[in-house]
Amino acid sequence: MSAATAPQELLHPRPEGLYCPIGDFYIDPVVPVAKALITHGHADHARSGHGTVWASAQTLDIMAIRYGEAFCETRVAVDHTTEIAGLKLQFTPAGHVLGSCQITVDDGSTSITVSGDYARVDNPACAPFELAPCDVFVTEATFALPVFNHPTPLPEIEKLLRSVAAQPDRCHLVGAYALGKAQRVIALLRQAGWSAPIYIHGALQKLCDYHIEQGIDLGELRPATVKQGKDAFKGQIILGPPSAFAATWAQRFPDPIICFASGWMQVRARARQRGVELPLIISDHVDWSDLTRTINDLKPKEVWVTHGREDALVRWCELNQITAKPLRLIGYEEEAD
Repeated sequence: MSAATAPQELLHPRPEGLYCPIGDFYIDPVVPVAKALITHGHADHARSGHGTVWASAQTLDIMAIRYGEAFCETRVAVDHTTEIAGLKLQFTPAGHVLGSCQITVDDGSTSITVSGDYARVDNPACAPFELAPCDVFVTEATFALPVFNHPTPLPEIEKLLRSVAAQPDRCHLVGAYALGKAQRVIALLRQAGWSAPIYIHGALQKLCDYHIEQGIDLGELRPATVKQGKDAFKGQIILGPPSAFAATWAQRFPDPIICFASGWMQVRARARQRGVELPLIISDHVDWSDLTRTINDLKPKEVWVTHGREDALVRWCELNQITAKPLRLIGYEEEAD
């Protein structure tokens, strides 16, 4: 019997991103490359200019919406599994945003799962997370500190609705990233019983339309413009990308209450820095408990940490007799607007 492939021979970091020499491809490369496998459509993982891109059909659609139809030379939509150079590649739902997948590279003797960004909480705007068994688990560490213990999302949505009911003469401006977070907040509002129209910034329109095409119930959405007069927005919920809150767009609404939906809203200093009056702790990333639970569920031989609080997670792994190392990849940060 031949010896198992060493993990670093199957996948290892290079300046461009995680590289597989056997298949001559990268996973979530940070610069244009000839062959790219993409976990999801956020800009820090999905960039334009590649030769051939393998991703879920939804991720490919989202990249086309964000970058234009010519974002790469060739698209290959992967439905669960495919092969490159004799390697089995498995795409497993990551629970992060619509179309997000973990990518498992398996040569028959060694398997490595690259999780991208992932979450294990209720998200009506995308497929739920599934475990992808592997020898080596490559994980983010965005919220890899014990202090991060995010609440379930519906109580946060109910907090927003209570504020709306208590202040009917004011509107609520909710900052939410254009891909994933905005659609999730809208879907959660619908689940919580908010049936009124929800107003959205123009930057959210195309991605919201695509989610509706994919069967995500977002209810009635209206453009957040001033044509109907300022009074029309009293008692209403308006969503926009966080960058718009520093522009004149946010100044057109009547005495707005500034909200922001993010796992970072658990940090009060971050809320204050952004001028957030109503922080909503709604995260699309695993918190500390779900991160460590995932590792315990998978029981990998090794854990590689891509970005975030790498040292804290590596230390936890060492204390639990799990081999771990930080990859210190550059370019994967909190998603852009």
